[in-house]
Amino acid sequence: MLLGAALSVAAQDLDALLKDHVVNGRVDYRALKADPAPLKTYLAEAGAVTESTFGGWSEQQQLAFLINLYNAATLQLIVDHYPVESIKDIGSFFKGPWDQPAVPMFGKTITLNTLEHKIIRPQYNEPRVHMALVCAAKGCPLLRSEAYTAERLNEQLDDQSRQYLATPAGLVIDRNKGTASISSIFKWYGDDFASVPTFVEMYSGESIDGLKIKYLSYDWSLNE
Repeated sequence: MLLGAALSVAAQDLDALLKDHVVNGRVDYRALKADPAPLKTYLAEAGAVTESTFGGWSEQQQLAFLINLYNAATLQLIVDHYPVESIKDIGSFFKGPWDQPAVPMFGKTITLNTLEHKIIRPQYNEPRVHMALVCAAKGCPLLRSEAYTAERLNEQLDDQSRQYLATPAGLVIDRNKGTASISSIFKWYGDDFASVPTFVEMYSGESIDGLKIKYLSYDWSLNE
């Protein structure tokens, strides 16, 4: 397979699927379950990409591919167990949804935790991925109605950051009380950001200087 060809085909297939089934960040899981072939085809195409082919891509191509793979595998995990009220209903207390074998990659099946915490976070040093990796919950950033692409990745990640911080799931400022309540994502992964307040201000356009930082309760109900 020619360099980049697999990436292009897989991204196009996922892009069409997302345009058909995602509206304003909400997913039509019922329709995905009724017509499972397109999502399974994308995951099979993505999983068939070899490590050597992947290694020949630019960093932007790699990261766009991995974000798409993570989000598609999350969709498939939900579809496989649908109907569920929350992704946290999947798995067990000892082995939750993010520790299920769900992601086809380089001829293996890995977990979402492995993809995020062993590959994406340590290898790419890009805090905006937390605005793009979607955990199928209403507290998450919105799932885009398009695939990520290398050519537009920076623009898309910026847009995701702005969109999330414009929602009450991302940021709530109460100047009367002197508080800025932000998503718990910034508590869980605060070390990935050079400065959480600077990031919040950059993408919200709101100064939170002097405000007490609080963390919002996370809504784990399904982003349906």
